[in-house]
Amino acid sequence: MKTKIFFLGLLLTVFTISCTKDKDDTASITAEEASINSKIDIANNDVSDIVEEQEANTYANPTTGKSNEVAFSTFSICATITRVPAFGTAVIPGTLVTKTIDFGTSGCALNNGNIVKGKIIINYTYEPQAISHTINYQFVDFYHNSIKYVGNKSFTRTMTANSGSSISHPIVTMDMDITATFPNGNIYTRVGNRTREIVSGYDTPSTWTDNIYQVTGSWTTTFPNTTEQTSTITSPLLIKMSCVSVNKPLIVQGVITFVRNSHTATLDYGNGNCDNLAVFTINGNSYNIVIGN
Repeated sequence: MKTKIFFLGLLLTVFTISCTKDKDDTASITAEEASINSKIDIANNDVSDIVEEQEANTYANPTTGKSNEVAFSTFSICATITRVPAFGTAVIPGTLVTKTIDFGTSGCALNNGNIVKGKIIINYTYEPQAISHTINYQFVDFYHNSIKYVGNKSFTRTMTANSGSSISHPIVTMDMDITATFPNGNIYTRVGNRTREIVSGYDTPSTWTDNIYQVTGSWTTTFPNTTEQTSTITSPLLIKMSCVSVNKPLIVQGVITFVRNSHTATLDYGNGNCDNLAVFTINGNSYNIVIGN
């Protein structure tokens, strides 16, 4: 097995791996595409954090809509948040709540170092006694690390029951139908589903850096040349927020399997260490690659 190190940002035009000598790019699966997928994955993680936090804050304090006792926090002070009903007005059960999170137009650094700008608008019905909640959200001129995202999406957040091994905690399922436009003008669409469960740290709500999430799901990505590729998380992804002080990419474990026509490749995020490396494998050859920005 051959092992090499590649920086994915330099692979846009020079690195293509194919299991045939055919020149048809639709038959190949490339490390560049693994890089593109990882960038979209990182954006999905941050959007999940943002939307979940803002919905949770309403339940933590229906009047102020703000709380220091939340299970996660990615925000920095450069985000401006408005609400209907307005902050200071008590929200009663059955009320439709709309929140606008405005990150400005010049770039706002999240606490994990990723840069966002534009707006995310979320709405949901305040039902404090419900076990399952649906949160709808949309992007308005929203960019994550210079990639523009467009689309209307929804989350379903379900609280598990208390058990002897774990306290009640949320499981969030995301229905994805998004379009990502990269700085070079290339457009990618992603349709599918993604489920994220907090498996550690929910019992320490005032600290978000001890949170660990487990992610499963599958989706189809359409590339600029209209080629379609399916991606399936074949070993659950592990996201460790404690890694934020070491590297911005927080996915530290798990495997995504890519399939296009008869070709298969995998991206292995490792064994849980806080690094920004993953192993891309195709045709028996493995390549250590740098993930993230």
